[in-house]
Amino acid sequence: MTVFEALMLMIAFGTLIVAILSFSQKK
Repeated sequence: MTVFEALMLMIAFGTLIVAILSFSQKK
């Protein structure tokens, strides 16, 4: 895995976690 791929994975997981957190806070 290249550094760019690792960065994309981190960003993808980060946005996913933020979306889940904000969604759970709305309820």
